[in-house]
Amino acid sequence: MLIGIPRETAPGETRVAATPETVKKYIAAKHTVLVERDAGLAARYTNEAYEQAGAQLVDTAQALGAELVLKVRAPSQGELPAMKSGAALVGMLDPFNAEGLAALAQAGLTSFALEAAPRTTRAQSLDVLSSQANLAGYKAVLLAANHYGRLLPMMMTAAGTLKAARVVVLGTGVAGLQAIATARRLGAVVEASDVRPAAKEQVESLGAKFIDVPFETDEEREIAQGVGGYARPMPAAWMARQAVLVSERCKQADIVISTALIPGRPAPTLISEETVQGMKPGSVIVDLAVERGGNCPLSEKDKIVEKHGVTLVGLSNLPALLATDASALYARNVLDFLKLITDADGKLAIRQDDDIVAACLVTADGKVTRSA
Repeated sequence: MLIGIPRETAPGETRVAATPETVKKYIAAKHTVLVERDAGLAARYTNEAYEQAGAQLVDTAQALGAELVLKVRAPSQGELPAMKSGAALVGMLDPFNAEGLAALAQAGLTSFALEAAPRTTRAQSLDVLSSQANLAGYKAVLLAANHYGRLLPMMMTAAGTLKAARVVVLGTGVAGLQAIATARRLGAVVEASDVRPAAKEQVESLGAKFIDVPFETDEEREIAQGVGGYARPMPAAWMARQAVLVSERCKQADIVISTALIPGRPAPTLISEETVQGMKPGSVIVDLAVERGGNCPLSEKDKIVEKHGVTLVGLSNLPALLATDASALYARNVLDFLKLITDADGKLAIRQDDDIVAACLVTADGKVTRSA
């Protein structure tokens, strides 16, 4: 197959969908790989490295005009006309964006949104959400430490003792757990909250304290189990109790890392303006849910602002700040996914009976195959 790797054009996007490491494997599998010139430069992968791996350096139109196009973000309106009807597209295409999916279908593309892969053991090696969230959770703590005007660890000096920072992590999925681990490694005292009762054991295994909101009904307990590894919207009564408890903890915290997301829905509001007003001057909130509206209504997408004496970090693409490693992990995810949609001869073979392929397939034959 002819595989195209175009340069990403979305603002602030520094990642690339294939690295010299994965290009070598595509070449070994008898594919021809067309990499747009400078596609990997922002991620510190040079043109020479791609050539040495066996790729051909081409212009934008040639990369987008391949039989199979690998991307990080969905193609822009300016890129779609360069893509061939009937071509295959693999990337993080936002399966909940109905307008975007309709545009892909209209362009005649067979599209696979990797974010839609099921959270199963078999799909772990191609789970782009986990690989990128891991990096986001790590970077969130470093950003918080950078904007926090004090130390994270306790420090004993001849001039006196400095207390350890108190960190609260809201949402303990992949990003949240990595944030806990990173904050603990830096010496902070960490607490964490999540709607799923199973998260308590994971939080405590990392040395953090779990902020426990007791369940009052069987319905609350059942909903809290989540679906497919994702949280579900909790009943209003439980949310009200959690809000009170979380607000108290946030007001005592120095740093809050907020990661709570529900697929296909706006991010739940966990940190109210009243809570921010009650936080200590110099505190920091890193809102990883800002792309879906944010867990704090004061967060501003892709901006770092100060309100009520609290710094709110609303950067929406933290993995792009770690472009080399983020690209390496993402490219391996894509490589593993392609094994599911190609046959022994390297030709495209879409197996609709495969649960991972079926979940990721979002457009085919000019139609949207998934309800956004």
